[in-house]
Amino acid sequence: MPSELSLTIDAVWRMESAQLIAALARVVRDVGFAEEVAQEALVAALAQWPTEGVPDNPGAWLTAVGKRRAIDIMRRNRRRAEKHRLLANDGIEEPPELNDRYDVGDDLLRLIFVACHPVLSKEARVALSLRLLGGLTTQEIARAFLVPEPTIAQRIVRAKRSLSKSRVPFEVPRGEERARRLPSVLEVIYLIFNEGYAATKGENWVCPQLCEEAMRLGRILSHLAPEESEVHGLVALMELQASRFAARTGVDGEPVLLLDQNRAQWDYVLIRQGLEALAKAERLGKPGPYTLQAAIAACHSRAPTSEQTDWVRIAALYAALTQLTPSPVVELNRAVAMSMAFGPQAGLEVADPLTRDPALRRYHLLPAVRGHLLEKLGRHHEACAEFERAAMLTQNRRERELMRKRAGAIPPNNLCGPK
Repeated sequence: MPSELSLTIDAVWRMESAQLIAALARVVRDVGFAEEVAQEALVAALAQWPTEGVPDNPGAWLTAVGKRRAIDIMRRNRRRAEKHRLLANDGIEEPPELNDRYDVGDDLLRLIFVACHPVLSKEARVALSLRLLGGLTTQEIARAFLVPEPTIAQRIVRAKRSLSKSRVPFEVPRGEERARRLPSVLEVIYLIFNEGYAATKGENWVCPQLCEEAMRLGRILSHLAPEESEVHGLVALMELQASRFAARTGVDGEPVLLLDQNRAQWDYVLIRQGLEALAKAERLGKPGPYTLQAAIAACHSRAPTSEQTDWVRIAALYAALTQLTPSPVVELNRAVAMSMAFGPQAGLEVADPLTRDPALRRYHLLPAVRGHLLEKLGRHHEACAEFERAAMLTQNRRERELMRKRAGAIPPNNLCGPK
């Protein structure tokens, strides 16, 4: 079992690594080199903190150590003399101030736009940004993309090499260049938020820090690009989803599904902000995928009770989203909406064909949804088997426990096993 200190260091790394890498990248102008130095700072923490204790400002400590390690490496490598000069001019001994959280010159925002540079493929941009800014492992990113882990590892390595070779400037672009990169930036922020909203692995179902960081970056973008409807749509989506955090887990951290949540625990300040952002997005232009998803979230937020949810409208919004951005995951969500609006058989008719989609072969939410629909139809043996399959596929302990609990809730005379 990991020690309490190891867990603390892991938590610090999750929270501080993105800012650390961004701060180092600003001065060394090489995201690959910045990540290497950040890892060395982490090694130093693992060596020193057990005896010296965790510092009051661990992020500043890691940044200062990282900068010192960077200049030591550069002094031994003449080919990096220019980066050495930049570091010296930047003031190595003083850690950067991290308080100006909403400045559009934010290091994290610069890093996102660098990671989303057109020199990289779309897949590489998102994977690299999730690694650098979301603090996600290669395995977690692979699960988010539903692709093999080695594929993601190769994308990340090649992306860092391409950025270094192309000498991409560490800055927030302007004008047409910013418009070209904006969709990838939004996708990165969205995936970071999703990882925080429903973690792909680990002990906890949610990671609020990732969601808060994604919302912060989205709000920065909304000030940077106030006429972009999808920026406001994404902000609306994140705020409406995040408003449910207090109700999404029970006292022991177990997941609480949407229809079972205590809506009195929802954050109605965030809901109001999200609805305002959605209204702004809808005024600015034709709804895009984030605005449509925000409109779906708004249907839940506006309903006083789960029974009063407008599921017919939600099903129609998912149909529009499917037309705009076809995806097996969107189609699976449409299956849920169809079941709530028109009955479980209607939902199953949408979900069943997805079992033949290779992209969802190991996606645990497909058997979870099918299990729910089969249970509603009284097909208990099949439902139990689907819940067990979902438990086997997920790498998140809380979700695994939930799926096994659902299987165990099947009436005793209908338990899994031969008929």
